[in-house]
Amino acid sequence: MDARKRSDTVRKRLEKAYGRPINDDPSDPLSTLVHTILSQNTTDVTSERAWKALRRRYRSWRSLANASPQELAETIRVSGLSRLKAERILGALADIERLTGKLSLDFLRDMSEEAVDGWLSQLKGVGPKTRAIILLFSLRKKAFPVDTHIFRVAKRLGFVRQAASREEIQEMMASLVRPSDYYSYHINLIEHGRAVCSARVPRCFSCVLSDICPWSEKKKYVRESNSKVKAK
Repeated sequence: MDARKRSDTVRKRLEKAYGRPINDDPSDPLSTLVHTILSQNTTDVTSERAWKALRRRYRSWRSLANASPQELAETIRVSGLSRLKAERILGALADIERLTGKLSLDFLRDMSEEAVDGWLSQLKGVGPKTRAIILLFSLRKKAFPVDTHIFRVAKRLGFVRQAASREEIQEMMASLVRPSDYYSYHINLIEHGRAVCSARVPRCFSCVLSDICPWSEKKKYVRESNSKVKAK
């Protein structure tokens, strides 16, 4: 089975297990940019808490852009790396206003994927993953973001070489599935990475992909599970 066919089998099995998510309420791209910066190197729970704290304190983009780095860092402290994130958020807002004359990214909606990616790459601290998230989640354009979970699962499933970079995986995953399936596949791979294919103790014994997964350590976790069952 070639990579594209195997990927389609993976996608279908994950949809059967987790459903088919639909992006029916996209957020505005500037909100997505700020929220994504907050989510770096932390959990969804803490990044959401930081986002809510930020929105409570700053009721407009102007008030946020005028905040001091120290004040913003204290506001989003729960997210971790708050000083760095505050600098990135304020730097991005300053760059956006300098380049466009206003605090908005809505103009990106009328641009091609390539043009959006190129424009966003001008912003310091806005890497390929953040750009892809804005493209997919806010603009409903073709992009396949790769987070920590997809980074791990894609390698275990053998879609990419073990030494592949995040950017390589992003390109490969986008090539293995139709653009109309990007959103649901992305969400379901993350869910699978959280629920089953975790970093430390993967539940290979109950994985719906076990029979087509080539991961070299898979049998170890299946054996460990069987041993625990026998011990009971």
